[in-house]
Amino acid sequence: MGMIAGGLAYLQPWTPAVIPVTVEQVSMAPVTRLLAVNGRIAAVHSVDVRPLVGGRLTQVAVSEGQWVDVGHVLARIDPAAQDAVVRQALAGLDAALVAQEQAEATYARSLALGANISAVVMEADRRAVQSAIQDVARMTALLEQAQVQLGRHTLRAPITGTIVAMDAEEGEIADTATVLMTLADLDDLIVETDVDEAYANQVAVGQLAVLRFSGETQTRTGTVRTVAGRVDAATGGLSVRIGFDMAVTAPIGLTVTANIVVDQRDAAMTVPRTALVSESGGTAVFLAQDGSARLQPVSVIDWPAARLVVTEGLSPGDWVIIDAAGLSDGLRIRSDAP
Repeated sequence: MGMIAGGLAYLQPWTPAVIPVTVEQVSMAPVTRLLAVNGRIAAVHSVDVRPLVGGRLTQVAVSEGQWVDVGHVLARIDPAAQDAVVRQALAGLDAALVAQEQAEATYARSLALGANISAVVMEADRRAVQSAIQDVARMTALLEQAQVQLGRHTLRAPITGTIVAMDAEEGEIADTATVLMTLADLDDLIVETDVDEAYANQVAVGQLAVLRFSGETQTRTGTVRTVAGRVDAATGGLSVRIGFDMAVTAPIGLTVTANIVVDQRDAAMTVPRTALVSESGGTAVFLAQDGSARLQPVSVIDWPAARLVVTEGLSPGDWVIIDAAGLSDGLRIRSDAP
């Protein structure tokens, strides 16, 4: 008899284990959605200085880090050949002026003779004056053009600012494609960044941003100034510029971490990303109900953050299991939920 009882005990069904889980109660609270991106310091006004003519650099008049006013001489290119062109044009103008003077004097004599000179001669003298005047105008234009070209051999600052990059040395040969230096206005700095195209429609001009320089813990506030109207097909990025609310001093190119505030809600429900599971093409969470895990479909705003806003499927007071890994609907659980 004892052996039969023991056998019956051994054949009793196995009792399912109760899984311990951690839960949190859903509540309404203020929510801020941030888009975290990395960018770099840039100047609103920045100019790459290239020569307008090619030639040998005979002078580099500035150095990197130097502040210059608009019109300040930056560099000079050997003007010897163009000087000769100017002298030649000037000589041509002088000759044209002398020819004009002679033609006008001849025409004046013809007019003084009046009826004593033939109409054919009179007309020829008049035409000679007109031709001489045209020659003077042409030579004047040639001289002005030569002088303009000569002026291009002296490079001047197009804006007021600081030399932030220098790649020019006296004696080197430069052409019109050579960037000799970069000039930037450091009084108006911005952060240039790219936003992934997945979030392109979330960023707008006027949004607030919290900015932190590389190597610092201090944060600064800013505002989105511009958002490009086109996504770069090669990178999939949307160019965004963020301005500082207060003037800052920083080197061009410094890395900046920017948290752009894309959404603020006075009251919303959120759950940890770890609470979410994919279910039949949708999203769901597990609720702790009567000692069991119950699958509950939900709608969320997908966002690169640890917590996501729930727009449908939950109510304040629900108990959500915050780590859904390995759970199934109806699984017996043990939690702190009442």
